[in-house]
Amino acid sequence: MPKSGFVAVVGRPNAGKSSLLNHLIGEKLAMVSKKAQATRKRMNIIVTHKDAQIIFVDTPGIHEKERLLNQFMLEEALKAIGDSDLILFIASVNDSTDEYEKFLELVASRDVPHIVVLTKTDRYKNDLLLAKITQYQKYQDRFAALVPYSIKREGDRKHLLDTIINYLPEHPWLYDEDIMTTDSIRDIYKELIREAIFEKLSDEIPYESDVVIDRVEEGKNQDRVFATIITEKETQKRMIIGKNAQSIKRVGTYARRLMEQFSGKKIYLDLHVVVKKGWSKSREGLEKIGYIL
Repeated sequence: MPKSGFVAVVGRPNAGKSSLLNHLIGEKLAMVSKKAQATRKRMNIIVTHKDAQIIFVDTPGIHEKERLLNQFMLEEALKAIGDSDLILFIASVNDSTDEYEKFLELVASRDVPHIVVLTKTDRYKNDLLLAKITQYQKYQDRFAALVPYSIKREGDRKHLLDTIINYLPEHPWLYDEDIMTTDSIRDIYKELIREAIFEKLSDEIPYESDVVIDRVEEGKNQDRVFATIITEKETQKRMIIGKNAQSIKRVGTYARRLMEQFSGKKIYLDLHVVVKKGWSKSREGLEKIGYIL
């Protein structure tokens, strides 16, 4: 029998979850940023390996804050955990085990196996890696496996996928072999624009902003994308646009490059900026943008 199952990918904000997933699928799908809490919604990324179909669920970083948007993000991670056949707990090799202990509390009542994946292992010497593995050994009765991982090291991808399919149920594949994600093109374009905002604007702006795709006109050689950047204050709108519209041009240029790399087409991108005061602090404002609480 073939195997198929859902694998929730969880960890603290900025632990390297999206980078790992992009490496596993060999495409730029999940949003990557050096700034924490970039991922806000779940995203399914589908990898076929041997006779198994693995549906990875990229999640927001596990954290607790009082803002409604942060509550939504935590709920997204918890829902993914509850719906999964297996969990990958992602931790950088230089992280303490404190976050892992918090994770164990979250899943204590759930009968779902998990694998600990230590990322960014290429940046550290073997003695530090061995010391970190030793720290996790006291939890060895809690995890199914512990896998060191680097996106720069050949062989790590196959080893991790081989380990994952050991814990998946026997089940027919749920999706066609050529499907990489269940997200729509609109959702992917939205996330790529958000990534450009995180990359090209100052620290304050990304967390107070979001993106709405107004429409996408798909063509054979070019997609025309019309999008609106939403922010909370007039001052933030001015910062996003910048003097002589230089800031919005930087965002647009970077976003267009990401979108063209993904689609293999030319992209015409039309960006506008609007102010919606308190959008991230009200249930109604969040739901209008697609965050259902």
